[in-house]
Amino acid sequence: MEWKGRRQSDNVEDQRGASMGGSPFGRGGMRIPIGGGRRGGGGLSIGGIVVVLIICWITGINPLTLLSGGDVSFDGGGGSQQTQQGTPANDEMTAFVRTVLADTEDTWSEIFKAAGQTYQDPTLVLFSGQVRSACGFASSASGPFYCPGDRKLYLDTTFFNELSQRFGASGDFAEAYVIAHEVGHHVQNLIGVLPKFNQMRQRMSETEANQMSVRVELQADCFAGVWGKRTDQKGFLSQGDLEEALNAAQQIGDDTLQKRTQGYVVPESFNHGTSAQRMRWFKRGFDSGNMNSCDTFSGDV
Repeated sequence: MEWKGRRQSDNVEDQRGASMGGSPFGRGGMRIPIGGGRRGGGGLSIGGIVVVLIICWITGINPLTLLSGGDVSFDGGGGSQQTQQGTPANDEMTAFVRTVLADTEDTWSEIFKAAGQTYQDPTLVLFSGQVRSACGFASSASGPFYCPGDRKLYLDTTFFNELSQRFGASGDFAEAYVIAHEVGHHVQNLIGVLPKFNQMRQRMSETEANQMSVRVELQADCFAGVWGKRTDQKGFLSQGDLEEALNAAQQIGDDTLQKRTQGYVVPESFNHGTSAQRMRWFKRGFDSGNMNSCDTFSGDV
């Protein structure tokens, strides 16, 4: 991926070097998983109420048409680059993150504008160790995540080392895919998908919520693919970049992570999608370059 010398976003807060304690991450953030395991609780049967809830989701709010006909409201705005003492603001990783974020800003601004809407840029927070967000405290172990409460993306860049060394998913476009996936959650927040999901899952069992979460996550993957296609059309991708992103999607699929960490899979605990699903939906967005191809809420995924 060609990224050096391009526009860099100012919507970055560098909190690396800040130290804080607190409880583990929770309260509604959307994250990239970096480990797997069986989660307790939740019924295993899917009754009529789930069907009703899914139908309510699909008919009550259509995320794929809100941009053209819906009313999207926005709060607050933006952020600026901030640097903690002892952390350089111009290191190469920061420059890379700011460049990728800028490219997502350009892409989604164009898409929203074409639909007669205005895209509100998210803020990306760089942190090390732990960070405080509107969704609670998070540690590096949580992986990158998006918090709809403050409309910020949170990233400990050491995750990229883990992505490469632990999961075998190296390459700058693999790293860019991770950022674009979290930006995809921001897009979902703006068009109403995340608020609706957070409301619905209060009435769901854990297994039911996991199943709906998979659809949310796969749509974010598809949105990342849409961004990837637009970036390719601008001439910034190189041979092998698409394969890097698809490999990353494969390595962080729920089934692959669970096999790696515990030796077996628990399908009812999946909340991000299998490797095959994540690859398929990223590729669907990449092939089409159109967010209307990212309807993960109708039919099978």
